[in-house]
Amino acid sequence: MTGRVHIIDDDEAIRDALTWLFQSRDVPCDCWESAESFLAAYSPAMTGCLLLDIRMEAMSGLELFERLRELGCRMPAIFLTGHGDVPVAVTALKKGARDFVEKPFNDNELVDRVIEALAVDADQRAREAGQAHVATRLATLTARERQVMELVVAGTLNKVIADQLGVSMRTVEVHRSHVFEKMGVKTAVELARLLSGAG
Repeated sequence: MTGRVHIIDDDEAIRDALTWLFQSRDVPCDCWESAESFLAAYSPAMTGCLLLDIRMEAMSGLELFERLRELGCRMPAIFLTGHGDVPVAVTALKKGARDFVEKPFNDNELVDRVIEALAVDADQRAREAGQAHVATRLATLTARERQVMELVVAGTLNKVIADQLGVSMRTVEVHRSHVFEKMGVKTAVELARLLSGAG
């Protein structure tokens, strides 16, 4: 399992109970005693998910969540709420939080939701890494190779590409070969799939 659960709660007893719970299911976790302490330690390199108490002294869980979103943090967030905090939790969902869990919660259900959130974060990071990889490859193409690539992906025949670009069929074949090589594919279908997967 990649990533960690970042437990942010100002109640030491809850932090201890949650740590024990996650360790019993082999889910790695870190604890923070306040929103401010997590914010001070936050790095974009952190992975996993956030488990935030809505009500905390000074900065609330929702305020921390909003601040992290401003900083570009995209880790999925699950809020722990008391009964009276449900309207605030709904607001958090509208702002992009993944879930909220009312106290007292079912231990296994909470861990299951956190494991789902960890998987979402891992998938998102893998997708972003794939997009960055494709972008790096695209940057190696010349302007003419990009033109040829776009026409190839659109299903245009080499002869038509040659006519459109005013070059010989042989030149198109050379450019096409370079595009496939630089993009690490063998067919136009693979190329189209690679580009669509990268958004």
